[in-house]
Amino acid sequence: MEAWMVAGVTSLLQWFALPQVGLSAVFVVAFVSATLLPLGSEPAVFALVKLNPEMFWPAVLIATLGNTLGGIVTWWVGWLARRGTETVTHHPVNTNTWALRWLQRFGAKACLLSWLPIVGDPLCAVAGWLRLPFWPCVAWMAAGKCARYITMTVFMLWMV
Repeated sequence: MEAWMVAGVTSLLQWFALPQVGLSAVFVVAFVSATLLPLGSEPAVFALVKLNPEMFWPAVLIATLGNTLGGIVTWWVGWLARRGTETVTHHPVNTNTWALRWLQRFGAKACLLSWLPIVGDPLCAVAGWLRLPFWPCVAWMAAGKCARYITMTVFMLWMV
């Protein structure tokens, strides 16, 4: 591997480990919590920022990145589930339920609500299932998740 690439990867990994393993831990927890696994990432972000207030923006941005990437994985799980279902049954999937019609009406903008507890992660999967446009879904997911991390972290810092 070229020396500049090794140096770049090394410096990126060192940046993720600031301070100690803080940002990388926030990234992993945020990523996993955006899948269908029940895990909350706000306490990890709050703990890092409480211990290192200068890490507010890096922590929020890394958590947003990890959570958005987890939402992307969930979107693809929904897309692949529909494809698999249609392949096995040899019939198109019925998307004429009230919830699916509501989601189709709002389109990718509905992914702004992906930050919500309980319904947010399945919302990303359903967006993939409905084959809503990928990049607009990603943009709306990221916006909602970033707003959530900013709001929740500021609120928890204010409360404690």
